[in-house]
Amino acid sequence: MEERRRLGILTGGGDCPGLNAAIRATAKSAIQMGYAVIGIRNGWKGFIDDENEILDGANTSGIIDKGGTILGTSRMSPFRIENGPQRVFDGFNKLELEALVVLGGEGTLSVTSKLFKMGLPVVGIPKTIDNDVKETDFTIGFQTAVQIATEALDRLRTTAESHNRVMLLEVMGRKAGWIATYAGMANGADAILIPEIPLDKERIEELCLMLKERERRGTNFSIVVVAEGTELEGKIIGRRSPNTPENEKIYRLGGIGNVLGEIIEKRTGLETRVSSLDYIQRGGVPVAYDRTLATAFGVKASELIKEKKYGEMTALKGNRITSVALEKVADGIKTVNLNVYRVAKIFFG
Repeated sequence: MEERRRLGILTGGGDCPGLNAAIRATAKSAIQMGYAVIGIRNGWKGFIDDENEILDGANTSGIIDKGGTILGTSRMSPFRIENGPQRVFDGFNKLELEALVVLGGEGTLSVTSKLFKMGLPVVGIPKTIDNDVKETDFTIGFQTAVQIATEALDRLRTTAESHNRVMLLEVMGRKAGWIATYAGMANGADAILIPEIPLDKERIEELCLMLKERERRGTNFSIVVVAEGTELEGKIIGRRSPNTPENEKIYRLGGIGNVLGEIIEKRTGLETRVSSLDYIQRGGVPVAYDRTLATAFGVKASELIKEKKYGEMTALKGNRITSVALEKVADGIKTVNLNVYRVAKIFFG
């Protein structure tokens, strides 16, 4: 019997809804093309620790609506450990893989691009609730996060109106405010605050005046949504992660909602309450859009592998599923289109 060609799949970085749908689609379509599919456990770490499993029709069935990733994930980069890239290549060769499909956000896909330039045959699939990967309109997980945030804002609106309060919701968004913008627009929030537009003293004053003006007009409540990475008077609110090297400025963001809430209450005299979705945005069942996008991306990734079009990432452009060079993706992040933000801003206050 002729031995089947072998394809690897891994998920890296933070989890998000829709990963399992993409794993399922990639594996099932690749199997139909004649591949044996190997799942690498816990991101790049699976190559280092030699942790992997066969993915077949049985263990990839019934997972399209399952949150998280059946393969596990980690933020470990092979470029941050001794001989990391070589150990990835050694693991790849030991498994006798023909190619590797990597599901990741901007950070993971940047690593993937570097490894491709070193000779690793790879194809990327963009996933992140932040939607900050370049060269694709949307990433897997974003629409689910927006839906969760919108539902939270809708619930906050009813209690805000009942108690005559300012309700402030903090959502994820390290360097890009896509979730805040789309969820805030869908809810009709009275203010949307994003990393692309830092909160200096002047903008804070404008925000407080707007909230007071709403009260003066007889509107007894307000809804504000803020992305966690929004700069507040020149500072990013968060704390250093315990495992972060001293020479790196990587923080666990969070807390801008509480700090800003205190400022608003002090300057306006309006009772202000703060909520944070935190990891709730990343968990649970993916919405239909993310399941279908993940499925389309998975099938496209398998096709790229079959055609040996390595160094590419699946992408959504308008209504087309296409692919782009990984090196374009690795060049920074995709920030919020300010024309979209201006549409939301029309309804502020």
